[in-house]
Amino acid sequence: MQFSIRGQQIEVTDALREYVDKKLSRLEKYFDAPPTQEGYVTLSVLRGLHTVEVTIPLAGVTLRAEVRSEDMYASIDGVVDKLERQIRKHKTKLNRKFRQEGSLKTLFVENGSTGAVAVEEQDEELEVVRNKRFTLKPMDVEEAILQMNMVGHNFFVFSNIDTSEVSVVYKRNDGKYGLIEQG
Repeated sequence: MQFSIRGQQIEVTDALREYVDKKLSRLEKYFDAPPTQEGYVTLSVLRGLHTVEVTIPLAGVTLRAEVRSEDMYASIDGVVDKLERQIRKHKTKLNRKFRQEGSLKTLFVENGSTGAVAVEEQDEELEVVRNKRFTLKPMDVEEAILQMNMVGHNFFVFSNIDTSEVSVVYKRNDGKYGLIEQG
């Protein structure tokens, strides 16, 4: 698996690059064939917190994890653990849902665990616990952000007055705002 490693507010040293490569190579045991697309790793430091973001685009699914801690090496370890849990959870879900050959199930090795990692898998059911209905008021992005902040949520669904489409504004981890529109 190939990864593009870049740093924000931090120089990516050879030692960091080797550590990231070594740790992420643990994920290869979960795949029948190594993914051909390049994965992306971003190392950053902001206000004393070391953040590692990893994105691995695969056929039909994108694996993404982010971990923040006070130590870069601990963040790297944490993000690899998160990705392993995602892969196992996704594999379990696919095996349960698709029982025929030729599905996404063939993306992952049947028994990816070599015994080195003994983490108990939790069989989580996806359950909707609340359902809301409301009419979408046409508004611009700025008004949607104000509405979102007023109700104290971290996202807000609205009818975009400029595009006449349903859009979502959300608060990002860096304190700025994002906009999701139909493509």
